[in-house]
Amino acid sequence: MRLGLQSMFYKFAWGYQEWQEVIKETDNKHIDLVCCRRDTVSLQAVVSSNEEFLLTKSKDTLFWKAGPIDIGRIEVEVDGAIDIEVKLVGLIPDDNGTLVSDMLLDQSYVYVDKRRPQQVWIECRIDENVKPGKYKGKVKLYTHTMFEDELLQEECSFSVTVKDVVMPEPKDYTFYLDLWQHPSNIARKYEVELWSEEHFFILDNYLHSLAQLGQKAVTLIVSEIPWSGQGSLGDKEPSDLFEYNMIRVTRKSDGSFHYDYSALDQYVEIAEKHGILAEIELFGLLNIWQIPETGYGAIVTDYPDAIRIRYFDVVTNTYRFIRKKSELEDYIHALEAHFIRRGWSEKVRVLADEPADFAVFQTRVQQLQQLAPSFKLKVAINHAEFIQKDIPGIHDAVPIISCAANDYYRLQDVRSQLPGKLLYYVCCWPKHPNSFISSPSLECRLIPWIAEKLGLDGFLRWSYTAWPDRPREKISYRPTIWPAGDTCLVYPGIGGKPLLSLRYKWLQRGIRDYEIMQMAKQSGRTEWVNSMLNRVLKFQDPSQICKFDTPEDVYSLRHEDYECLLQEW
Repeated sequence: MRLGLQSMFYKFAWGYQEWQEVIKETDNKHIDLVCCRRDTVSLQAVVSSNEEFLLTKSKDTLFWKAGPIDIGRIEVEVDGAIDIEVKLVGLIPDDNGTLVSDMLLDQSYVYVDKRRPQQVWIECRIDENVKPGKYKGKVKLYTHTMFEDELLQEECSFSVTVKDVVMPEPKDYTFYLDLWQHPSNIARKYEVELWSEEHFFILDNYLHSLAQLGQKAVTLIVSEIPWSGQGSLGDKEPSDLFEYNMIRVTRKSDGSFHYDYSALDQYVEIAEKHGILAEIELFGLLNIWQIPETGYGAIVTDYPDAIRIRYFDVVTNTYRFIRKKSELEDYIHALEAHFIRRGWSEKVRVLADEPADFAVFQTRVQQLQQLAPSFKLKVAINHAEFIQKDIPGIHDAVPIISCAANDYYRLQDVRSQLPGKLLYYVCCWPKHPNSFISSPSLECRLIPWIAEKLGLDGFLRWSYTAWPDRPREKISYRPTIWPAGDTCLVYPGIGGKPLLSLRYKWLQRGIRDYEIMQMAKQSGRTEWVNSMLNRVLKFQDPSQICKFDTPEDVYSLRHEDYECLLQEW
């Protein structure tokens, strides 16, 4: 059994492995790390053998169900008051069936096939009270079989240099992160009743994980299936991707409607508890996705959008849908009044996800603004026309990265007229840069660097938990359009908690890089920040970002170039 160390950005794809190549993965025996106070720094241990084995991080007794087998035990220690978290790394099939490392597992041990490197995530947490200086750590591999005594098989070392710089709390990050949430999908995967006590317990854990990234927005669904199930009916193996209204609507015996906002309010309050305070984003009021030829069209025929509101009729004891324009307008009026009453109206953003027809979108915006004038608009833009033309009432604009790059100079002109934030997003496109399973690991870290280089406020992604039906078994879904990993950054774990991913951790490191850049600029080191950006990002003109043959043409694939940000602070 062999032990070696790799950087936090090490990723393994399991295909044809010659033993000599596997040995090279464990050649490195020492790593030097640098971080701030109130920060984390990570590395990976790699364990491999020419025979199958079990690897555990626990001190508990362990036998293998299939009989005698070698057992390795990882132990990590470090000087000083530095907390250590150790996670085994799990594999997930990519679109081509290749197993690629991504999941940070909660289990204490894992079976490892012969000649397969097994990654171990090691994270050092440094709180604000840790004194600056250099700390030493060790990674030890103990082995035994059956009733043999354990032997220290191998030992590697690492150091952590703590800088005299204190990172802000995640809730105070300046990077504006907006990862859309899918609470109905979470309920399905954990098999709990929608908006039940069990559901909110789980949602609390997921909002906590978002808060650790510095998430700014909470996602509310205020009508039925605003994305029409992402068009899943067209898939060979459809997955349930429907998101449902958080508001319970009842039609009383006198014909009036009652709106129960308790689930919506509870979700916002949990987000606030975790410091997600900047924005309340509403889905389901604007630019509803329609597939009318298959039944997913508008049901209020004289309203310009396809808003669908389900209600319970106490007289008939049946569920129905609002079909009168006047009743839909009352619903929107009441929703606006509720946010005003709760003191949340300034935070509300009505989301329009990728509108395609400019004239139709203008009509829909005008109608909504007449009904709820306090609601501000936020638009995810994938058509350059929506940047080149002015749309009254847009508060926040989020162009896809290709639009942000190709229309960079137009955006700079528009920005002075934009009251709110200017972000960018990636989704199933482009191939690079992105955060797919197949993406180079540094592309997740790169996301905030691009925002800084283009002078944007942050980043948006549509899919924190938009899992297909069996995400722990197969995250690949609709591979001709959505590359594996497009649908999520975390996985459903046991006990109602998310399993974080390597991609989550890589993005988190990039966000912390961004915060370091902001602190450096505030201390008068703008030119130094620019030199760091130029070391990593190679393009001269923003339009080059999505026009290249290989990633190396646009950005560095050497993690050392990114680490200079901390090392040279």
